[in-house]
Amino acid sequence: MKTEFILVETISQHRMRYLVEVPEGKTSWAEDTVTMEQAKEFSQKHLGDIITSSRVISKKDAIKLFKEDNDYLKNWNDEQVMRSGFTTIEELP
Repeated sequence: MKTEFILVETISQHRMRYLVEVPEGKTSWAEDTVTMEQAKEFSQKHLGDIITSSRVISKKDAIKLFKEDNDYLKNWNDEQVMRSGFTTIEELP
C-alpha cells in the first residue's frame, strides 16, 4: 500500500478560569492580574482543536520541521523523531 505523510496544523482552545480577590469595584485589577500572568489557575477545560491547514510533506522535510519546532531535540536521530512525533498507519485504529 502506498502512503504519504500529511502535516495537520491546529489551534487548541482551552477555557481558563481564575479567581482573584480585589477591592470592591476594581474588576480591572483582577483582569490586569490575569493579563500579567500573576493569578493562580482556578480551572481549565479543553474545548478541542480547530484545523487550520493540512498538506502533504515528505518524511525528510517532516523530520527537519520536527527538529526546528523542538530544537531541544535536534540531536535525535531520524528513528527517535519518527517514534516520538509521527503517527504511522500501523498506529491508526
